[in-house]
Amino acid sequence: MKVQRDGRNVTVEVTSDGEGLVSHAGSALLVQIADKSGLTQALSVRLADLKQRQSGHDPGRVVRDLAVMLAGGGDCLADLGAVRDQDALFGAVASDSTAFRVIDAVASTPGLLDALADAHARAREHVWKQAGAPERVTIEVDATLITSHSEKEGAAGTYKGGYGFHPLLAYCDETGEALAAILRPGNAGSNTAADHVTVVEHALAQVPAELIETIEILVRADSAGATHELIDFCREHRLRYSVGYELSDPVRDAILKIPEDVWIAALATDGSDRENGQVAEITENLDLSAWPTGSRVIVRRERAHPGAQLSFTDHDGHRFQAVLTDQPDPDIQILERRQRQRAHAETQIRNDKDTGLRNMPFRDFEHNRVWLALVGIAHDLIVWTQRLLLTGELASCEPKRLRYRLLHVAARLAFHARKATLRIDHAWPWAQALVDAFTRVRALPTPA
Repeated sequence: MKVQRDGRNVTVEVTSDGEGLVSHAGSALLVQIADKSGLTQALSVRLADLKQRQSGHDPGRVVRDLAVMLAGGGDCLADLGAVRDQDALFGAVASDSTAFRVIDAVASTPGLLDALADAHARAREHVWKQAGAPERVTIEVDATLITSHSEKEGAAGTYKGGYGFHPLLAYCDETGEALAAILRPGNAGSNTAADHVTVVEHALAQVPAELIETIEILVRADSAGATHELIDFCREHRLRYSVGYELSDPVRDAILKIPEDVWIAALATDGSDRENGQVAEITENLDLSAWPTGSRVIVRRERAHPGAQLSFTDHDGHRFQAVLTDQPDPDIQILERRQRQRAHAETQIRNDKDTGLRNMPFRDFEHNRVWLALVGIAHDLIVWTQRLLLTGELASCEPKRLRYRLLHVAARLAFHARKATLRIDHAWPWAQALVDAFTRVRALPTPA
């Protein structure tokens, strides 16, 4: 093998006599965050009954190691070997068969999947005390399709002609955290009201109880969320809502009657006027008596990009979208921009598909439900690591980039006089950021 050094080709001799090398040095941050957030302890307490013998693996630690594996980019049970093979860094890690037995026990024991969610919520509460709770919680609800083999239980044909699952997920938009997820067959409806209510209920259970009464909570969804059951649930539980609204004939007629001088510029992400896009409110021109008092409809129009296929609901080269909301803010530009921020959920789902969501690895549906819960925990280990330990671009970059820069960094673990030192290549551009992160995690308080 040849490499370049100082502009010259250098022949490299490859040997297998190195010592103390670890290839996922930064992933130890994930373990530390799980411990410092209280997640490991909470899991251990709630799964304690699964431990069959004193010398066996702690089920809580097994779940933690599975989440660390997923956060590191694994997508099947066998990828746990990437953590297990570096016991000097991660300690004793369960075998694949032991890890599966824990998953099977959680899947088959009533209440244990809820116990995982409860441990997750307790850890979130501690993290929010350290990093700061958001002033508003926007529960972002969205669904996605996952292709799976037809022999897997619950896999079914999807509306796009594929085959697999159609999970419904909820995220906290302000912090980027995963709040809830429910696994559904591939043929589950996009606008199934009962599923939306369920996932919002689970998401609310992840918000610390003392905050429920003090902060504004907004439920945001696309037009699949525009059902009376979900909207009535939001009103009953004093939640604000913002959902896509169907461009029915009355809505379209009301849009076409808007005077040209009523349209105002939509806002870009930075608050400036968008070059393409205007908004207006048509509440007074619609019969919204079937919806809760205070409901409003805001519409946006924009010119279709060159070559785009227009539909029968479009007019004069414009495309239209409508939003049903009960937010009282008089600035419709802000309300419409807030609804457009639904795109954040698509980013979170894409990142989760790089964090184990792309593959439902088990044959049994209940096992895959546990896997989906593990994906949510792995998602938050990454988010909490960024919120509590990292700064600058590293605090907001996507998981794939974070793995390349920090989590998968190789280092040498040296032992001397009962002291271990993790030596990172000084030339690595993010070496100091990794050192600083380890310093910060040591300073974090451990929950009582």
